[in-house]
Amino acid sequence: MERTARETTAADGPRTIVLRPARPGDAEAIAALDGSFTTDTVFEVTATDRGFGLREVPVRPPLRKVFPDEDAGPGTDAGDPDRRTVVALDGDELCGFAAASFAPWNERVTVHDIEVAPARRGRGVGRALMGHVVAFARERGAAHVWLEVSNVNAPAIHAYRRMGFAFCGLDTSLYAATGSAGEQALFMARPVR
Repeated sequence: MERTARETTAADGPRTIVLRPARPGDAEAIAALDGSFTTDTVFEVTATDRGFGLREVPVRPPLRKVFPDEDAGPGTDAGDPDRRTVVALDGDELCGFAAASFAPWNERVTVHDIEVAPARRGRGVGRALMGHVVAFARERGAAHVWLEVSNVNAPAIHAYRRMGFAFCGLDTSLYAATGSAGEQALFMARPVR
């Protein structure tokens, strides 16, 4: 399974991005991918005993978020039909990846991680990766795709909404004992069928 996506850039014309399953040799490039972002808005969360509300608010100066290194990144998933990691390549350069898994009990595909190199954002690479996740969800018979995102990651939230995701939950304590303390976890889902 190898797919291509056309990417057009003003600076260098049409480009072909190839999507393929992750291989053991991709681990170093996946770990080196810059997942940081800068945003001038965040989603302010108001939680009450009756539910929660979200309001996008400006932040000055803009917020720059750098994620800490993780102990274990996505693997190659070889032999496990319920796990899938796909990489996006521009020639030999890894410019993004998505890692997901299927849970039969609730017919859900969970996106564990999706990252696109900063220079490739806004050019369709993330959409192509998510399209692969949705195709994996259909292949496994999933009813929906689900993910978690921090309330400060407004750029990702906007991208997910453009891809058909809607807010479906909140966890105000998920990051409490981490370097992201003070942020809230927002859950988003989109139907597959």
